[in-house]
Amino acid sequence: MTISTGAAPSTHTTAGALFRGFATGGVVGGSLAALVVGAVVESVPLFVTGWVLPVVYGLLYFLSGMPRRLREAAVEPCMALAKIESLEAVGAESGDVPVRFDLTVEPDGAAAFRVTTTDGINLVDLSDYRLGGIVVVRYPPQRPWRVRIVKRPPPQWQERAAGAAIDSAPKASTVSEPPEGCAVGLLALLGVLLGAAVVIALFRTELFDDTTTRPASTARPSASTTSSTTVVSSASGTVTLGPGQLFLDPGELRQAVDGLTAGKADGQALTVVVQERVLSVVFAPTGMQASGFDPRSLPYERFPALVEDARTTLGVHAPQSWQITATGLAGPVTLKVTVTGSTGAASLDADATGKVVRRFPAH
Repeated sequence: MTISTGAAPSTHTTAGALFRGFATGGVVGGSLAALVVGAVVESVPLFVTGWVLPVVYGLLYFLSGMPRRLREAAVEPCMALAKIESLEAVGAESGDVPVRFDLTVEPDGAAAFRVTTTDGINLVDLSDYRLGGIVVVRYPPQRPWRVRIVKRPPPQWQERAAGAAIDSAPKASTVSEPPEGCAVGLLALLGVLLGAAVVIALFRTELFDDTTTRPASTARPSASTTSSTTVVSSASGTVTLGPGQLFLDPGELRQAVDGLTAGKADGQALTVVVQERVLSVVFAPTGMQASGFDPRSLPYERFPALVEDARTTLGVHAPQSWQITATGLAGPVTLKVTVTGSTGAASLDADATGKVVRRFPAH
C-alpha cells in the first residue's frame, strides 16, 4: 500500500493568519483598556465588557475554526514506519509517562524526514520503545509534524515493523510547524494599541473632564487681574467671566453681584442664575418691591459646597455643568442646584441660608 505525505505546507503567512493576529491584538488591547477605563470612570457596563469581550471572541474563534477541523478529521491520516533516533522522558513516572521522541519517518513512496513529537507511554509498555527501534506512526497528510505513535497498529503494520530497517534521515530534513512570522506579531501589537486607543477615545470626556479632575487647591487669577464682561440694564444684569475665572472662586460671585446692584435704589431681584462663568440677574420692576428679594442677601459662601454636594450625592455620572437658580416669587427665597452629566441631570433644593431641604437624584 502506497501512502503519500501530501503537499508540503505553505511556509508563508496567510491573510487569515494576519487578520487573526490583528483581531486578537485588538480584543486584548480593547479588553484591558475597558477594564481600566471602566474602573476609573466607574462604568459598570464598560468594566463588564472588558471581561465578556475576550470570552465572546474566544468562542467565535473556536467556532470559525470548526469547519477546518472537521475537514481535517474527514481526511484519512497517513501511516508510516519510523525509527526511534532518541527518546527522553519529560514527565513524572506515574501512569502514562510523557516521552519526547526524535523519529525518522519513512513514508511509502516519499522521502524520509525527521520529526520530534511527545507522546504518553504507559509504564508497562515503556520497555517496548528503545533506541533504534521501529514503530508505526500516523499523521495528517498536510501536517506531518503532528506525528503520533500508533500503540496498537494493525497486524500487517506489525509485520512490516518487525522486519523493517530504516536509515536515519539527516537533521536537515526535520519538519516542524511553520512559524507565523514577524508580520503577525507586528499586526497583533498594532491591534493592541488600536483597541486600547479606541476605548480611550470613546471615553475621553469622562477621563479628562477638567471640571471634575481639577484640584480644588489650584490657584486661579483673581478678579482684579483678569477680565470680565458686565452688561447692566434697568431690567437685568449679566456678568461673564474671562478665562481662568470661576464664580465658585472665593469672593468672585459676591463681588459681581455688588457690581450689578451698585447705583440701584432698591436692587430687588426676581431671579438670580449662576453658572460656572456666567451670572444673570433679573431685577424687579419699580413698584414691585414686595415680589422680589435682595440678591446681596443670598449665601454665596455656601454655593461651592452646594455644587459639590449635588455633584457627588445625586448619582450623576461624570457631571459636566452646574447651575444655581435663586427665586422668591412664590414665597421665601429658594435655591435650586442642578448638575448635568453624561447620563442626565439631577437637582437639589436649599433654603435662603443654603441648607439642603430636598433632593431629586438621577434615575
